[in-house]
Amino acid sequence: MSKRYIDLNCDMGESFGVYKLGMDEEVIKLISSANVACGFHGGDPNVMDRTVAMAKEYGVGIGVHMGFPDLLGFGRRNMDIAREDLMNLIIYQIGALDAFCRKHGTVIQHVKPHGNMNNMADTDEEMAENIVDAILAVLPDVPIFVKPNSQLHRVAEAKGLPFVLELFPDRAYNNDLTLVSRRQPGAVVKDPEVAAERAVRMVTEGRVTSITGDTLEVRGETICVHGDTPTALEIVRRIREKFDRQGIVVAPISQWWKSN
Repeated sequence: MSKRYIDLNCDMGESFGVYKLGMDEEVIKLISSANVACGFHGGDPNVMDRTVAMAKEYGVGIGVHMGFPDLLGFGRRNMDIAREDLMNLIIYQIGALDAFCRKHGTVIQHVKPHGNMNNMADTDEEMAENIVDAILAVLPDVPIFVKPNSQLHRVAEAKGLPFVLELFPDRAYNNDLTLVSRRQPGAVVKDPEVAAERAVRMVTEGRVTSITGDTLEVRGETICVHGDTPTALEIVRRIREKFDRQGIVVAPISQWWKSN
């Protein structure tokens, strides 16, 4: 029987100056891919430098986690940005992370929009096209993490940008597979045991229970845990424990995933 592989990613490097966010030094030992903030929604040059160095040390795949220019709102507010502006904001952030990867003798493994840039691209085709076109302009062979059935997924597939399907055990789902707004109660799954059980079910059964109690069919190659969730470290630990018991191998996508 062939092994079942999964990538376990987490948002990292989101501290800024004297403000610390997340438990990166502990979490990075347990994950296989890191989505590194690039200074717009979180992170700064020193934090990026340290995060890339840690990722290389632990053999963790490095991803560009580009966000809206919204430090105050942590990139979780909708923004109306013209195509050229948005594309250049994305390319700028890719370039910043690429420079630190070069410094540490490593490479960018994947790209993943942060927060509401990602959420808006679930249903906004123009937003999705702008994101995909920006990546195609500078990293055409690097995969983007996308939510299944989102506009970002459809546009990436149509334009030939490699993509990896992503699932979220620590977030509640609507019936259309979009994530429940963080403004709604129950949007974030904070109980480590519940989140870990959801992760195992997603991988082994291809199912998840929606916010309304319905069973949804899902498929994915990477599982995300949000680094700013207060229980993130314990969620990741529980997921790893349960995956180990199930014989599920956690590894960066660069080691096992094949382009679509």
